[in-house]
Amino acid sequence: MKRKPNVAVVGATGVVGTTFLKVLEERDFPYDNLYLMASSRSAGKTVTFRGKDYVVEELNEHSFDKPIDIALFSAGGGTSATYAPIAAAHGTVVVDNSSQWRMDETVPLVVPEVNPQDIEWNKGIIANPNCSTIQAMVALKPLQDAYGIKRVVYSTYQAVSGSGMKGINDLKNGLEGKDEPLQAYAHPIAGNCLPHIDVFLPNGYTKEEMKMINETHKILGDDSIKVTATTVRVPVFDSHSESINVELEKPFELEDIIELFRRSPGIVVQDDVENNVYPLARDAAGTDEVYIGRIRRDFSVDNGINIWVVADNIRKGAATNAVQIAERLLEILPD
Repeated sequence: MKRKPNVAVVGATGVVGTTFLKVLEERDFPYDNLYLMASSRSAGKTVTFRGKDYVVEELNEHSFDKPIDIALFSAGGGTSATYAPIAAAHGTVVVDNSSQWRMDETVPLVVPEVNPQDIEWNKGIIANPNCSTIQAMVALKPLQDAYGIKRVVYSTYQAVSGSGMKGINDLKNGLEGKDEPLQAYAHPIAGNCLPHIDVFLPNGYTKEEMKMINETHKILGDDSIKVTATTVRVPVFDSHSESINVELEKPFELEDIIELFRRSPGIVVQDDVENNVYPLARDAAGTDEVYIGRIRRDFSVDNGINIWVVADNIRKGAATNAVQIAERLLEILPD
């Protein structure tokens, strides 16, 4: 039996950081020593994990002087840019949830159901993809393998938890009728849909939309796939929903596609429209699976298909995906 690793959680008091801990406990992740780290604002707080109290350490340049095998980071791109290389230089493998390293050619960008083999060539940092990309990749990979993908059109309906506590507070305040200054959004989110996630770029797309486009190419390993995206923030607390239109390279039978999804790892098919069964954000919340429904032909193109894809953006879209990567790392860590 391999030794148990020493594990650090960086950003341990944030929305994703606390979910890291929850998922580690639920999945009974093995560890020897656990270190919780955060900014100076949260340092000194006590966090209880598996019945033991841990004092949160302030993250600094000496945090990785002690032996740490795996570090789960969710503390923002600037923090990751500074401290992930320090950790890697000390022999720690960082699984980073920020966007800092995703498009770095020397860093694997991994969804374990899709490209787990890329974990093996890591040089000390592994990037967790964008939350909206992760669930899409779980859905698209079986289609790519079986039929080839020619084009993808994403239309997303993303929960406010993707903006952290500021987004959650904006929705809560709006629903409660509080006249509070907006913390996360340019416009009120309650009773509204905002086609604006992250900043607008010179090409007219938002940064979120370009993340989905670029990350799709990297994870699926095929730059020839034509991809476009429109990402929208909606007044839902948890779980992202996505309408994905796919043009396949080969002809298909719809029944074969449905059966393919049923056999694929990480996917739950919910597709019984006669009984109003299809994936819902409120049902996906708190779970780790990717739910697929409304599976139907797109009659406007040859070999086209429409699917509706829903997943918890904080769990599968962030914390759970990172922990799944860490579980794979257990298999290749030195004894």
